[in-house]
Amino acid sequence: MPEGDTVWQAARRLHEALAGQVLIRSDFRVPKYATVDLTGRRVLSTVPRGKHLLTRFEGGLTLHTHLRMEGAWKVYAAGERWRGGPGHQIRVILGTDHRTAVGYRLQVLELLRTTEEERAVGHLGPDLLGPDWDPERALANLRTDPARPLGEALLDQRNLAGIGNIYKSELCFLLGATPWLPVGALPADRAEKLPGLAHRLLEANRDRPVRQTTGLRHQDLFVYGRAPRPCLRCRTPVRVADQGDGSQERPTYWCPTCQTGPAPAPSAPQRWRERHRRTPT
Repeated sequence: MPEGDTVWQAARRLHEALAGQVLIRSDFRVPKYATVDLTGRRVLSTVPRGKHLLTRFEGGLTLHTHLRMEGAWKVYAAGERWRGGPGHQIRVILGTDHRTAVGYRLQVLELLRTTEEERAVGHLGPDLLGPDWDPERALANLRTDPARPLGEALLDQRNLAGIGNIYKSELCFLLGATPWLPVGALPADRAEKLPGLAHRLLEANRDRPVRQTTGLRHQDLFVYGRAPRPCLRCRTPVRVADQGDGSQERPTYWCPTCQTGPAPAPSAPQRWRERHRRTPT
C-alpha cells in the first residue's frame, strides 16, 4: 500500500497535468461507469487526502481513487507511448489537448458529487500532509485503544492518515519500540514526539524521488527491507514478520536490540538466513 508522500506526489502530477484543462477524452473501463462521459468538462483540481486521491471537475463531480497495493496513475504527453502496463489493466483515461492521465489497476474508483466527498474520506484522521493536520488530535486518536499494537494503530487511517508499512517500521525504530508494543506501553515522552516525527518524515520526503529516513549517504532506510542485514546502529540482524490479522500482507521490520517490546520469534527460514548471511554491508 502506498505511503502518504507517494500519493501526494501522484496528486501533484495529476494536478499539474490536468487542472484548468478541458477533457477531450474520457474513458471509464469499469462496468459501473462504462457509459460515463466527462468529455467537455474542465478539470478543477486533484488533491490528496491521506492515501486517497480526489480529482474534481466542473459541474460538481469528483473522481475518487485509491492506489492500494498495485494501482498507479501515469501521465503521458500527446503521442507518447503508454508504459504503465497492459491495456486490460487500465481502469480510466482522462485526456486533454496536451496530456493524458491513465489509471492502472485502481482497486478503488468511484464518481461522486463533490458535495459528497466526505462519504469517501470523512472517516480519515488528520492528514499528515494536509491542511487539517492536527498532532494533538492524532495522538488522542492513537491513545483511544491503549492495548492495540503500535504498528497496527499507526496503519489505521482513522487515527492519522498517510502512514503505510514503510513509515510504520521506520517510526517504530526511531521511537525505540517494536511494532507489537501496546500503544499504552509507549513511554509518554516518546508518544508525545510521535505525531511530530511522523509529520516531519513525510514532509521531508514528499518532494524526494527516493524516500530517506536515515540522513545517511547510500543508506535510505533504517530497517524496512533490510532483513537479515545488520542494523545500521547496533549491527544486530534486522528481522521481518507479518503483522495484523493476515487478511493483507503487512511486512514489518525491526531491530530486536534497538527496539524494546514484544515481537514474534523469527521463523525457521529467517533463522537460517541469519546464520548463513553474507558479510554485512
